[in-house]
Amino acid sequence: MATKKQAVKKAEVKAAPKKKILFVASEAFPFAGTGGLGEVMGSLPKAINDSGEYEARVILPLYGSFPEKRRADLQFVCWTFVELSWRRQYCGLFKIQEGNTVYYFIDNEYYFKRDKLYGFGDDGERFAFFSKAVIDILPRLDFMPDVLHCNDWQTALVPIYYKLFYMYSDNYKGIKTVYTIHNIEYQGWYPRQIIGDVFGIPEHEFGSIEHFGEINLMKGAIDYADMVTTVSPTYAKEILTQEYGHTLDYDLKRNEHKLKGILNGVNTEQYNPETNPSLFAHYSVKDKSGKAKCKAELQSMLGLPVRANVPIVAMITRLASHKGLDIVKAAMNDLLARDIQFIMLGTGESDYENYFRYLQDIYGNKLRAVIAFNTDMSHKIYSGADMFLMPSRTEPCGLSQMMACRYGTIPIVRETGGLHDSIVDAYNGDFGNGYKFAHYSVADLLNAVDRALGLYNGFPEKWRALVDRAMRTDFSWNASAKEYIAMYKGLPNI
Repeated sequence: MATKKQAVKKAEVKAAPKKKILFVASEAFPFAGTGGLGEVMGSLPKAINDSGEYEARVILPLYGSFPEKRRADLQFVCWTFVELSWRRQYCGLFKIQEGNTVYYFIDNEYYFKRDKLYGFGDDGERFAFFSKAVIDILPRLDFMPDVLHCNDWQTALVPIYYKLFYMYSDNYKGIKTVYTIHNIEYQGWYPRQIIGDVFGIPEHEFGSIEHFGEINLMKGAIDYADMVTTVSPTYAKEILTQEYGHTLDYDLKRNEHKLKGILNGVNTEQYNPETNPSLFAHYSVKDKSGKAKCKAELQSMLGLPVRANVPIVAMITRLASHKGLDIVKAAMNDLLARDIQFIMLGTGESDYENYFRYLQDIYGNKLRAVIAFNTDMSHKIYSGADMFLMPSRTEPCGLSQMMACRYGTIPIVRETGGLHDSIVDAYNGDFGNGYKFAHYSVADLLNAVDRALGLYNGFPEKWRALVDRAMRTDFSWNASAKEYIAMYKGLPNI
């Protein structure tokens, strides 16, 4: 029987307040998003809150594109002025509840009421203001975080500002900073001359953010954050090399002791073939009959011959060379010599857009190129295709291969970054959830496609079993959230 002292101690443990994580990001679905970062910020905090061990919230800019139908739900919290170099700018703070997660929004119409999120000449100043505003406004929140978890170059200044100007203040002592690299190619490079005028950092601190004689915000965050993470274990290893490090490999090696790769997940409610409203028919791993209808309706909608036994190979991608488009282009004539249909959805570099339009004119009965960004169409393609080609030269994590698995569409991927970590090669079809190839070459790409076609055409029972395993693969955020929580626990004094 427990003693009274033990019972009191147990009650104290139960009553201990949860540690607080504040995610700082430039986008988060469903309020603002352009890609993977928005997906992560719309899902990971919720999964952490589901665990019950930590309380996670998110703070991001209040963009002009904020969904109009949700504006009435915004609650005003407070306002203040933020000083950055010679500027003194208004900063409003709003919040909204989304499921089990609170989202805060930094309001300043001069910086954020624009027709898109990024791509402006003053992006450096915009996100310097945002980063400074986040730290300045913390004492005004009802939520003083134990951890500031920052993401990509747009919030790289948060750990930099914190270490330079705030960490010894009584209001801010003990906060830890985590910095996640979602894509190391975008680092926040700026000329040295604007260090004081734009970023409010004195010249004598230039060494804090110096990289090859210029300002590099990501480099500064890597040095100053207490922990650096990236979005897959393989990518964490790759960026330590000159090939993948984009000039930051040496700095990452110096900080390797605090570098960790954690694989992203996907929103399993959104990418669910049993419920997604975009699908022509619903289906499940136990009853996949609806997938055949999805395929036939997709073929009909796009004007392809409706042939049940001809496999559809699909790509949904940004049309850029690092997505593997150069080897796809070189392989396409050989690929279309096979008995397949090919569907491409995406936008990007005009040369690739025009190339796929040209291919459609030549191979009109076998290929369709939908040059658009169309979320509804993407779900129809994920569900109607048989195979999903993702031959990226670099891929920090990748979400499309996970989405394809959710819909029973078998990924064919190159072994890089999160593609390597999330897909297990099927070999003879007895295990795994897809197909992989190692070398970035036309020959290896075609070989992987041929292995998939061989199983599809020659061993239909094994193919069905492969589809089952792909659909059953756990790509939920639960596993990722557990790894993040373990990482937070490993921070000193957390």
